[in-house]
Amino acid sequence: MNSLIKNTATLFLLILLIQSCKNDAPVLYNNVSGKANDLVVVIAEDSWKAKPGDLIRATLAQFQYGLPQEEPLFDIISIPPVAFQKIFKSNRNILQVTIASTVLKPEMIIKDNPWAYPQAVIEIKAQNADQFEAVFNENSSKILSYFLQAETKRISANYDKFYEKTVYNILNTDFGVTMKVPPGFVIAMQKKDFIWYRYETPEISQGIILFTFPYDSDSTFTASYLTAKRDSVLKEYITGTTEGSYMTTEKRVDLLFKVTEHNKNYAAESRGLWVLENDFMGGPFIALDELDASNQRVVSAFGYVYAPSKDKRNYLQQVEAMLYSLKMNKQAENDKINSQVKMGN
Repeated sequence: MNSLIKNTATLFLLILLIQSCKNDAPVLYNNVSGKANDLVVVIAEDSWKAKPGDLIRATLAQFQYGLPQEEPLFDIISIPPVAFQKIFKSNRNILQVTIASTVLKPEMIIKDNPWAYPQAVIEIKAQNADQFEAVFNENSSKILSYFLQAETKRISANYDKFYEKTVYNILNTDFGVTMKVPPGFVIAMQKKDFIWYRYETPEISQGIILFTFPYDSDSTFTASYLTAKRDSVLKEYITGTTEGSYMTTEKRVDLLFKVTEHNKNYAAESRGLWVLENDFMGGPFIALDELDASNQRVVSAFGYVYAPSKDKRNYLQQVEAMLYSLKMNKQAENDKINSQVKMGN
């Protein structure tokens, strides 16, 4: 009887262990390896040097828009399938390409966390180069978005765990919003409906300027209106050491602007370059303007990077993750209003 009880208990514990592994699989995985924005492409050498490789590079190694110098979206490492062993299987981003006559049908498969966590993997299968081209071109936007979002999510996950409580609490209390920025950010200036917080080292500067203003009409969410509003605020508060210098949008570079949604709120994203008028400083920025319907206001968050003589892609990506952690305190009320508006349409 004791033996039966012991065996039953052992079996029960084993079932619990298996179930736990199923429900929380990442705990069994290794952490991903590689630097931010590294991407391993597993592909035969002849395909890499031909049209398939050209297509992959044109999409995933295209230059990041809005940087003062040319930097690719991803740093690509290509390896042949025979070399795809354990050392590479833990990489953060992997694109597997199989082009062979034995492939039954052309397809693209997204696989989250197959060998490590948090890992982004896409596999593309095709019988020949023409089939690969068709599959890749049909899904190129999805492929790019998948890998970009994976990088941003990894950064955001770190900020969820470790963030500057002082900035978080002031935003929560005085502005009715929250945002998670990494430890080390300090408040540089605070005025009514305006706050500037930044992280400074001798080599780089990352900063976020958040301000609010009344929402008057749909014409608010246009590139010209939001740029003019942002520039007026920057000119008033962000000045340089040279007399008459102030931060503004660089007008000689086209602004990348899109209307979008964030947390189901109407929003707009802007990317471009900032400069210090009447001075010699500048760098990339990303801005998120979001409608806070319950308060009939727009919350504008402008994130910038200053890193002379350094690559800026990763620093800007970190700022982007901070901006998109923005949350309205009255989001439940916003959801009701947004739902009513959509039903009315």
